[in-house]
Amino acid sequence: MAVNTARPAATTSHQHVRPVAPRRMPRLKTVFVAAAAYVIALIFLFPYVVMLLTSLRAQDSLREVTFWPKEWVWSNLANFWTSGLAGNLWVTLKVAGGSTVLVLLVALPAAYYSARHDFRGRTAFLILVLITQMFQPTAMLVGIYREFYQFGLVDSVWSLILVNAGFNLAFAVWILNAYFASIPRELEEAAFIDGNGRFGALFRITLPLAMPGVITALIFTFIAAWNEFVVALTLTTTPENQPLTVALNSFIGQYQVDWQNLFAGSVIATIPVIILFALIERKVVGGLTAGSIK
Repeated sequence: MAVNTARPAATTSHQHVRPVAPRRMPRLKTVFVAAAAYVIALIFLFPYVVMLLTSLRAQDSLREVTFWPKEWVWSNLANFWTSGLAGNLWVTLKVAGGSTVLVLLVALPAAYYSARHDFRGRTAFLILVLITQMFQPTAMLVGIYREFYQFGLVDSVWSLILVNAGFNLAFAVWILNAYFASIPRELEEAAFIDGNGRFGALFRITLPLAMPGVITALIFTFIAAWNEFVVALTLTTTPENQPLTVALNSFIGQYQVDWQNLFAGSVIATIPVIILFALIERKVVGGLTAGSIK
């Protein structure tokens, strides 16, 4: 009888272990750039920290040289809602939101048409849009007030919405035009072959791809309308119709300034913008760099 001399199969298997690459130390240039970025960020954030700490100080401790308050007065932030400024915050939300919606409704079709059609005077139109961005509301304040006075829109939220939308429209058209131009036309042509019309291709293909540019125009328009002061101070007279930027000016008197309540209102006014920017800041970078890479 033949004897089976074959060796038994191995019952254990050896796993392949990849060697761990040694972690490289960052270069000196990278460390220097990162350190400089943190220093610049701290410089810009320091006034906001001082504003927050001042809003939590007591009235008799405002002149103290200590950086941290000895007594934390959280009631300063609560006084914002009992002082009537909550209504002014709502006016600011309506002005900023209405201006943003109006800008997008006008800028989207204008930017899309100028990016997709080589009509006569297209270059002149874009240059004219850029030139209008150079005009400041302060330089035309008298004319703006007289125009809205003739139409009976002084001391109205609609006047602030129209002015803020008008002065932010040029930037939105320019940003969206660059982003629409960076999207290949072949994508829309493929949508036409699939049976989509012009509006179907716009809403299903082009607009989703251009969303970073739309968000960039949105947030810049919203922040500009949120922070506007001079036009709102001129066109509004009653405290109920004034945005928060103007209402906070009431804490500045002729002989003294209510610093803790002024800074408490400023902190609350800053929070919505910070939240909005934190939610969509990733899209903003893509919208600002649209068209820079070919």
